[in-house]
Amino acid sequence: MRAEILLLEDDTLFGETLVDFLENEGFGVLHCREANEAIEATYAKRFDLYLLDVNLPGMNGFELLKQLRESGDETPAIYITSARDKEALAKGFGSGADDYMKKPIDLEELRLRIEAHLRRKQHVGKVRVGEFLFDMERLVLYRGDEPVALPKKLAELLGLFLRNRGEVVSTEEILREIYGEEAPGTGPLRVYITKLKQLFGKDAIVNIRGIGYCFEA
Repeated sequence: MRAEILLLEDDTLFGETLVDFLENEGFGVLHCREANEAIEATYAKRFDLYLLDVNLPGMNGFELLKQLRESGDETPAIYITSARDKEALAKGFGSGADDYMKKPIDLEELRLRIEAHLRRKQHVGKVRVGEFLFDMERLVLYRGDEPVALPKKLAELLGLFLRNRGEVVSTEEILREIYGEEAPGTGPLRVYITKLKQLFGKDAIVNIRGIGYCFEA
């Protein structure tokens, strides 16, 4: 599923440049030119990241994000601004920003920062895996609205796999992460791998012989 970005930028040409770039990179983008328009958009739709200009007529980007944070909205936010003084930087982070880029921006750097914040959000939020939803913070797996009973170590293993989704995790790293220094042999791990395959499908986890496992569901 592609990530959805709310862009608040009153410079039409610059905004369209950002939209074209981000859409070409696979993101969904809604471009708003006024703060009130952006607020209305957050009521109507859930976004994965906010990209906010600071210097706007009327309500500025600082005030907008402060209002969203006070309402309980914790969506990652990156400010884009021409401000270069430390006071503006402090104000930006004080209003709840996660990151801050100064104009003119490097588009490739912007992409990298967006992807980093989206990964960080995934690690502490809820991750969709087929018909399941896994709460990364509470280590609880849901099928629909119903929790699926998982042993604690199995839930920890699933969390580790989802933090490294699509990447190979070595057997040694898995055992150390789940059991600490007093790790048992690989027997219990193989049992847990089998249980996860029963939940997510036999092809969900690939055994890289002699190295470790890759979660691909």
